[in-house]
Amino acid sequence: MTTEQPGGLGEREQAVLAMERRSWPGPGAKERAVRERLGLSATRYYQLLNALLDDPRALAHDPVTVNRLRRVREERESRR
Repeated sequence: MTTEQPGGLGEREQAVLAMERRSWPGPGAKERAVRERLGLSATRYYQLLNALLDDPRALAHDPVTVNRLRRVREERESRR
């Protein structure tokens, strides 16, 4: 169950953004942390993250991280 502040992000959404703020030491470390700390598969995590990038509440909560990830997503899409 996700606890949500009125008009803000829930705990899970905030935790997803917090994971994206960190740097990770090597391959698989982030996915392992996602499973252990959030109880999510990597696929579900990235689905939630992608939806958050389009959520104005996420932008208000952490504009630096959201804008950085939006740029990365746009670069990947433009290469396709």
